[in-house]
Amino acid sequence: MLRYIVVSIVGGVLFGILDGLINANPLAQRLYEVYKPIARTSVNALAGITIDLVYGFVMAAVFLLLYRSLPGETGFVKGSSFAFLVWFFRVVMYGVSQWMMFKVSIGTLLYTLVTGLGEMLILGILYGSTLKPTT
Repeated sequence: MLRYIVVSIVGGVLFGILDGLINANPLAQRLYEVYKPIARTSVNALAGITIDLVYGFVMAAVFLLLYRSLPGETGFVKGSSFAFLVWFFRVVMYGVSQWMMFKVSIGTLLYTLVTGLGEMLILGILYGSTLKPTT
């Protein structure tokens, strides 16, 4: 249980750091200008940190629930499999929705897909290399 709590907190913090790196860099700022008319002018940091920590706990729990169903024999492969699964449901479906609803450049969509895959792989490998269900 302690391992789950620690890994979940690390995952949540990592989620926040990666989101910051992905969304606040100059390339992202330029690509995401399309959203500027509807974007918030300030961010509630406490809410953001809380949400990322909750994501860390939820993703770790879902990983543990799916662990035996994920392909692969090693934690690394299981974590990577989980990452691709989460990437599809979180990032790819979001990207396709954005493409259908808004005039967003292909560059922006590709940036979202590639950085989202990287983020999910880092988190999936973290979970895969550190978590394993008991019994």
